[in-house]
Amino acid sequence: MPVPEGHGLVARSLLRDDAFRAIRDAIVDGTLAPGERLVDGHLVEWLGISRTPIREALSRLEQAGLVQTKPGRFTIVSPVEVRETRAAQSVAAVMHELAVREAVPTLSSSEFDAMRRANERFAAAIRLHDVEGALTADDDFHEVTVAASANPVIRSVLEQVTPVLRRVERLRFSSLTGRGSVALHDSIIRLCSDGDAERAAVAARRNWLTLELLLDAAAEDEQ
Repeated sequence: MPVPEGHGLVARSLLRDDAFRAIRDAIVDGTLAPGERLVDGHLVEWLGISRTPIREALSRLEQAGLVQTKPGRFTIVSPVEVRETRAAQSVAAVMHELAVREAVPTLSSSEFDAMRRANERFAAAIRLHDVEGALTADDDFHEVTVAASANPVIRSVLEQVTPVLRRVERLRFSSLTGRGSVALHDSIIRLCSDGDAERAAVAARRNWLTLELLLDAAAEDEQ
């Protein structure tokens, strides 16, 4: 077929995606704090790429609710907004519910083992008050069913909303909520291994709605 017009589109796309992930991760882990100004020149120096992919990345981050921009004035890291985070939580809960429902018929013994190992690491991180380790293990646990669902729309939506939720978990991580999640993970594994897709899906949704305790605390601080 004819080669489409344009040059360097793949390289530019990769640069934009790399910039997006780097800035997103720095916002989520608190390296870039809520309210901090994002200056193009500083980002260019940090990432070692041109302004164009950085600006494209910032536009995507604004759509994801992680950045706020006033054209010609400033770009800042978005404050943690409880309303937006509740909305993201609702969407994430439904997406994980759907992922589990679609994954259960195809899950293998190796995937159950991966879920169990991830939950063991999650429980250990909770005991050690290791927020970074807990979030990584939690991501690994849920990734099993997201991958097994083989539904690219679920993954795309979760990539949009999960960073907003992880900011709240990192900033206000609750060991009590974490211990509850360990038990819910165990329940999800058991129901999945029993082939009970419906109850496993409901348990997955309930697991993500446990963030309500964190959001309630954040809402009280805003008052």
